[in-house]
Amino acid sequence: MTSARFPMPQGTLDMLILQTLSRDAAHGYAIAQRLEEVSRGAVHINQGSLYPALHRLEQKRWLKAEWRPSDTGREAKFYALTPAGRRQLEREKADWDRITTAVRLIFNEGA
Repeated sequence: MTSARFPMPQGTLDMLILQTLSRDAAHGYAIAQRLEEVSRGAVHINQGSLYPALHRLEQKRWLKAEWRPSDTGREAKFYALTPAGRRQLEREKADWDRITTAVRLIFNEGA
């Protein structure tokens, strides 16, 4: 039986994080849960990939972070998109649309 999960194409994690945070600020665990939920289990992000990506996006100033209480009452670092992060997300979406359109054209060439 084939797994519903698949290897994440390189470079897509940042885009998926930005998209997830375009709705609302969230802490790391909530971001990973949301990605898994929305993808119906196809996308699973481990902590070893997620937290370095969040840190990288924060360094690029695409995200800002603040410590605040989570739903459990514990302090958690919440991430939110900055205006620069929103602009980057729009660029990423446009690039993704171009590449998926090109791949679709190539796959459908013989049809």
